[in-house]
Amino acid sequence: MNSVGVRIERSPRRYHSYVSLRDEADAERIRGLTHEDAEHYEEFCRTQAQLGTRVIFRTAINAQSLYLVRQRLHAVKVDLIADEGTSLLLVRDQTQGFYSGENTHTPGAVQRTMTFSKETTETIIRFALRRARRQWPDESADRIVMAYKFHLLDGALGEWVAEIAGRLGVDIGLFQPDTVNRNLIEQGLPGRTLVIAGNEWADIMHVVLLDRFGFERQENRCTENVYLHPDVEGLVEYQTVHGSADDLAGRDRVNPVATIRAASAIAEEHVGCQGAVAAVDGALAALLDRGVSTPDLGGRHSTTEVVDALLEELGARGAAGSSPLAAVAAEE
Repeated sequence: MNSVGVRIERSPRRYHSYVSLRDEADAERIRGLTHEDAEHYEEFCRTQAQLGTRVIFRTAINAQSLYLVRQRLHAVKVDLIADEGTSLLLVRDQTQGFYSGENTHTPGAVQRTMTFSKETTETIIRFALRRARRQWPDESADRIVMAYKFHLLDGALGEWVAEIAGRLGVDIGLFQPDTVNRNLIEQGLPGRTLVIAGNEWADIMHVVLLDRFGFERQENRCTENVYLHPDVEGLVEYQTVHGSADDLAGRDRVNPVATIRAASAIAEEHVGCQGAVAAVDGALAALLDRGVSTPDLGGRHSTTEVVDALLEELGARGAAGSSPLAAVAAEE
């Protein structure tokens, strides 16, 4: 196995989560801290991109701060939800819509202003098509669907999508979220489906799609955010799907599976450790078969005990010649 050097750079700021902001005095204070966190994390991302950093692992940050950064750096979230015979590639638009925008406060009211643009829509569609070709190099997607509340945009989004799709030579179905849900319930999924979705629908439906089509729980899942802004283009950020776990901090009870999976995805995609994802998923499955899991999964083991058991399992598989992560497990 070839040796690859990895340098880890930690952000100097400890960002707020939603729970840590609840104890602040008032909305104005929360607003100020939210913007401070967003500005710092955006600058951290920009600096890392300029230094050649390829990937960031991010733990929980207050969603409002996070989405300010995603809006400014044009982020999309990517997750492949697959089961035997079906494959759903979900690309979430984190740049436009209610999750983006700025707040204006007046006594007793908050006004939220957001923007949709044809240029941003095309950038996201082009990225999604490239990612689909990478996912299915030998075959095209059986269906391309966009799930947006387009009826609220005076027909503009529909015109943009039709023009972009025609120019790119693809067939894209633009539907209201409830129509997408009905079709999924009634028709299921074809073999390969690309869904490009506004966050208003995708954030809520992500956990449902994981359960229905991937037979997974969000607590065990990591996902990938890709920044498309020219200043940071190609910078990738991995996160756990389950979000923050402030109530479990320092108690050695957090489910580590999503973080472990993020580490294996980074190792395979960005460090060249081929087979890392399959090896880790196989080892995690073996642990579950033995009943080794944290309380949220019905087990009695601590975070540390699960991680130690995983490293032991990887080491055993490596000794048997079935794990590409044997050297890593041995070093740990």
